[in-house]
Amino acid sequence: MATVELRFSALPEHVRTARLVAAAVARRAGVDEAVLDEVRLAVGEACSRAVGLHRNVGISAPVKVLLIEEEKQFSIEVGDEAPHAVAGGRASGAAPGGADVETEEDEMGLAVISGLVDDVEVSAGKHGGSIRMRWPTAPPATLLD
Repeated sequence: MATVELRFSALPEHVRTARLVAAAVARRAGVDEAVLDEVRLAVGEACSRAVGLHRNVGISAPVKVLLIEEEKQFSIEVGDEAPHAVAGGRASGAAPGGADVETEEDEMGLAVISGLVDDVEVSAGKHGGSIRMRWPTAPPATLLD
């Protein structure tokens, strides 16, 4: 299992770099060429969401992206350190004035990702969250003499 870890400051201009790196690593891992645009878009959406969460709450920690090549699948996990609402109330640090707008944007971003990726796991808690996306990979091509 090979893993590439990417960390970047929570600035919108770094999202494009994360998209490009994710597409390059996905290609090398064997993700079908026809799916690479979906990989780019999904990673861009997940990273933009994480950047927005960090900036809204004032977190200076970097956004973390893990690109994981496993047997027969490729995974990307985008993590943030923003507090998320937990069952029974709102997480500390959430902006009181724009909570509804932020929730709508968050739900819209997750809907876009779910539309692009068949295998998505979202986890969130008071210490941060992550979006894990998976794509199948093709077996490496063998050269015949």
